[in-house]
Amino acid sequence: MNESQALRDLRVLDLSRILAGPSCTQILVDLGAEVIKVERPLFGDDTRSWGPPWLTPIDGSIPNTSSYFASANRGKKSVTIDISTKNGQDLVLQLASISDVIVENFKVGDLKRYGLDYVSIQKLNPKIIYCSITGYGQTGLASNKPGYDYIFQAIGGLMSINGEDEGLSGSEPQRVGIPIVDIATGLYSTIAILAALYERQYSGLGQHIDMALLDSVVALGGNHVTGFLSNGNVPKRQGNSHPSLVPYQVFTVMDGKIVIAVGNDDQWIRYCRAIGCIDLELDHRWQKGYQRVEGRDELIKILAPIMASKTADEWIVLMEKNGVPSGSINNYQEVFDMPAVKHRKLKIEQTDLEYGLIKTIANPIKLSRSKVIYKSPPPKLGEHTIDVLQDLLNLGDAELLTLKKNGVI
Repeated sequence: MNESQALRDLRVLDLSRILAGPSCTQILVDLGAEVIKVERPLFGDDTRSWGPPWLTPIDGSIPNTSSYFASANRGKKSVTIDISTKNGQDLVLQLASISDVIVENFKVGDLKRYGLDYVSIQKLNPKIIYCSITGYGQTGLASNKPGYDYIFQAIGGLMSINGEDEGLSGSEPQRVGIPIVDIATGLYSTIAILAALYERQYSGLGQHIDMALLDSVVALGGNHVTGFLSNGNVPKRQGNSHPSLVPYQVFTVMDGKIVIAVGNDDQWIRYCRAIGCIDLELDHRWQKGYQRVEGRDELIKILAPIMASKTADEWIVLMEKNGVPSGSINNYQEVFDMPAVKHRKLKIEQTDLEYGLIKTIANPIKLSRSKVIYKSPPPKLGEHTIDVLQDLLNLGDAELLTLKKNGVI
């Protein structure tokens, strides 16, 4: 326990796998919680085998842990328990009785078969915060349907607005390149857990949190969805342009492409000065944001050749000098070479005996007093089984040996 961490003394029992649940519990462990990750014996979290890319063992042996798993599981204690067995269920119940939070993403009804659902555990531990993450939520006709991030990007509307402009030949919907629905659901789940913990201070009781990937991806629709609900116009793909702002897009420049983001009329004036076009600044057709949106095609035809006349670096210097938001389109090598990224310490390195240095993305939360601390690298499968069962459940060597012989742990 570290006295400086915000979530010290909090114990989380992590029954989740893949990404939404694990990303949630990684945030909690970074902030000081003890997270016990329960995995299947022999196999573990599915994402352990989701490679390449893999973590590379120092001794050159065949890798068995993916970087995907490493991205969401640092700092946790891995305990292998077969919850399909009576003894395994008893072990999880004992751990649940001394935990503050449970996070799980089993299909609706699966854990009830094992006596590990919220109703069963709440009777044992009324203070438990029990967070269930599923595709469609705990109720409704679709509640038993499975689904991955990609599916929810499709059915939840996100792909319908992501991709090249619908007017271009060959244009089609595109998924976001990262599993954004899983990540968003993990973030929303973290917020819900912290809210329930805060409320528990007053009621003394836990509660069930019902999180759905479908809900999260629809919520991500933000201004697009709100606009649709307001006027009934279905949003369409616009590529890299913005429905409400112009110019707010990618421009081709002399040596590549950059992004210009003019967010208001004052920035438009500064942009005109940056590109040396006072006549555009004074032109009554473009002085208001809605005018620039209505005349988008005509305006961009004027701006495109101007933007193509200089290099990316030249334009970015001019934009920064005039206070116009702009940026190069970086790959991840370029991202981690950025002075600002280095200053913010967004890459962390943890030493592992098998893999050497394991490099992952830093937690972006920065609190002035309650520090984020990276306790340990992603765990080996079952690395902490014996320690946890001995220290927390007071199991002796003979009991542990029997459990191991019977395949329970």
